[in-house]
Amino acid sequence: MIKNYFKIAFRGFWKHKLFTLINVIGLSIGIGAALVIYLIVHFDFTFDKFHKDGDRIYRVVTNFSFSGLPAYNPGVCGPLPGAVKSQVTGLDGNAPIFRLSQLNVIISGNKAIQSSFKLQDNVILTDEGYFNLFQYKWLAGSAKTSLNGPFQVVLTSDQAKKYFPSLSYDQMIGHSVVYDTIKTTVTGIVQTIKENTDLTFHDFISFSTAIANPDLKRQMSLRNWGGTSPERQLFIKLSPKTTVAHIEQQLNDILKRNNPTTPQNKDRIQKFHLQALTDVHFNENYGTFNGRIANKTTLYELFAIALFLLLLGCINFINLTTAQSAQRAKEIGIRKTMGSSRKQLIFQFLSETFFITIIAVVVSAVMAPVILKFFDGFIPEGVRADLFNQPDIILFLLVLTIVVSLLSGFYPALILSGYKPVLVLKNQTQSNKTRNALLRKSLTVTQFVIAQFFIMATVLVSKQIYYALHKDLGFKKDAIIIINSPWKNRQASRNIVFMNKLQSIPQVELVSAGRDAPISDDPHSTEGAYKDGKKEIKVEDLGLKFGDENYIKVYHIKLLAGRNLRQGDTSRVLLINNTLAKRFGFTDPRQAVGKQIDNFNGDTKMQIIGVVSDFNQESIHAAISPLAIITSTNQYFNGTFHIALKSQSSGSNDWKIAIADMEKAWKEIYPDDDFEYHFFDENIARLYANEQHTSTLLSWATGLSIFISCLGLLGLAIYTTNQRTKEIGVRKVLGATVTQIVALLSTELILLILLAFVIVTPIAWYAMNKWMQSFADHTTISWWIFAASGAGMLLAAAFTSSFQTVKAAVANPVKSLRSE
Repeated sequence: MIKNYFKIAFRGFWKHKLFTLINVIGLSIGIGAALVIYLIVHFDFTFDKFHKDGDRIYRVVTNFSFSGLPAYNPGVCGPLPGAVKSQVTGLDGNAPIFRLSQLNVIISGNKAIQSSFKLQDNVILTDEGYFNLFQYKWLAGSAKTSLNGPFQVVLTSDQAKKYFPSLSYDQMIGHSVVYDTIKTTVTGIVQTIKENTDLTFHDFISFSTAIANPDLKRQMSLRNWGGTSPERQLFIKLSPKTTVAHIEQQLNDILKRNNPTTPQNKDRIQKFHLQALTDVHFNENYGTFNGRIANKTTLYELFAIALFLLLLGCINFINLTTAQSAQRAKEIGIRKTMGSSRKQLIFQFLSETFFITIIAVVVSAVMAPVILKFFDGFIPEGVRADLFNQPDIILFLLVLTIVVSLLSGFYPALILSGYKPVLVLKNQTQSNKTRNALLRKSLTVTQFVIAQFFIMATVLVSKQIYYALHKDLGFKKDAIIIINSPWKNRQASRNIVFMNKLQSIPQVELVSAGRDAPISDDPHSTEGAYKDGKKEIKVEDLGLKFGDENYIKVYHIKLLAGRNLRQGDTSRVLLINNTLAKRFGFTDPRQAVGKQIDNFNGDTKMQIIGVVSDFNQESIHAAISPLAIITSTNQYFNGTFHIALKSQSSGSNDWKIAIADMEKAWKEIYPDDDFEYHFFDENIARLYANEQHTSTLLSWATGLSIFISCLGLLGLAIYTTNQRTKEIGVRKVLGATVTQIVALLSTELILLILLAFVIVTPIAWYAMNKWMQSFADHTTISWWIFAASGAGMLLAAAFTSSFQTVKAAVANPVKSLRSE
């Protein structure tokens, strides 16, 4: 019987090849989108889910409040790990972590394995508690002994093969690895974690090494309860019956005893908080170890897009199947007369749907690797396209096949199997036709609502990105190159020589030494206060930039009052922006010049020598905040050079020559370091990478939704014109023109699109308005966005249906009426 069902289904598909193709394409696009998006969502939601007792593992983080302004830090103060071991109860383990960065590694031993590796990251100081919290497979050594003494190191298998490519894991034990000046001995090798994880460390140096090494001991601040650094982190594992609140209370009690509140820091509130291990990958307040933070909102938006595209494909199937129901009415009547039950008919129609869905799933699975490769820049690194080596992906496809088959096929099967044989054989199925037509219209309106929503969202996001990239940010952003001197070899004297060489390049207009550019994704901040004689005005969110006398000249930042920084200035003078001047109560920038800021960066007194115009210090998600620009005695030690290039004519290679000269100067000063540079405007564009990804995603979703909707529309137009062939012939005989016929066939379509426009416009406006609230400065939601979207959808739909309506309108009526 099953074989017979599929044989009948195949015959039906072959008979109606065009409708079958439309159904397969529509479902393939929906299922393909769902599959690719599932791979992305599954990838992010599986981070660090594999750890044993992972639900009881937490990271201790620090929350601050400065006069009510919140701040977050993933790190802890230096003495906390030691205090936790001796004073906190209810824990099954803890692991301190101190991250080291940009280490030059030297492998010493016999001549066959001597080598060096520059600027290694993912190196940490930790103890045996780390391997008790996080389970690794040991290939050599053991968790109990490998980190119980100073100057010991455990390597992951991948890193070990990198350092000692010709040795077995057992042979690596006892060899030396030197990190800058810290000489360690390899005491263990663990298997590199293959699952998705943010714990990407590969060199584990014993924590006790810090006690024996003065430089490390100073960096770790093991006795300073007042300092918090993201480099110092702490993971703990709660006992089964211990609550988060109980541990947080103990941690904060320890902090109060060792760092009590004083009159000087009464406006500064500091508290420890436990962050679940599974939250590390998603929480942008604290960040991850590898820099990439997944956004749950974006993942849910991806899921919604997949659901909508899948729904569009299913709507096409339901529309076309119910539209063809009249052609199968007699077949159903005969089958029922011959004894078929309604259950058998439902099963037959569902099997036909299942057959088409299987074809669509196969097409989607074949296309998935191609789609992943095409969107390589958008999809996170690590998303795998080898579907058949991932059992959960296969299970997802099976479930998806069943769900789509039921969603697409159940209602048509219910309608078709419900025909009464007596009425069908007498051709009396008008009530069913009316009900099916109403359903088709409702589903068609739903399709156009989804498609128009995507169009409106795409236009607005693109408009906002254009606004962000072309808005006057208060400074020059074109033709500026930024170069950072090597962190390890940074010396003021060498930087001065390099700066002089840069300034001597003919294509260079001006060079400034400082730190951050005017806008950056990691701004510095401090605090300060001004006393106007009556009251003290405190500013806790005071942004900070370091620059020399050329800084505001390079970036064309306007000086509103006072003077610029000078080469002979001390570190006790500063420039402020107009926002800070207003915050201090000055109505005119000139009033601020000469005034004094107290408690700057703690206890320093600074004099205001000038006021500059406001400019954005972060992306336009954030509002312009108070800012100070200062110089320092070690200005050239900071080692960031801001280079303004002279303008070049079209087709000129002046900038290429200038960059080549910069690299030549670099190699003369820093021969052992790689030359790297970046254009400032590219940095600004990277601030809006998420929005650009969203725009790309919406553009593709819009294109696919329009394509699926128009595909279904074409199918319905073909069916409608076929059903009305004789009516069209009669109208033409009676004198109707081609234009009148096309208008007659298109009127219903236009009304459906207009109805969809009326429904979607308030929904789209609300969603857009909510999205725009994440920007402190944004473009307007213009009326033409909605009008253009509606008109675009109308034109696309009219163009698609015109292929069939015009064909039907110009057909010879003799051919359609000759059977009469």
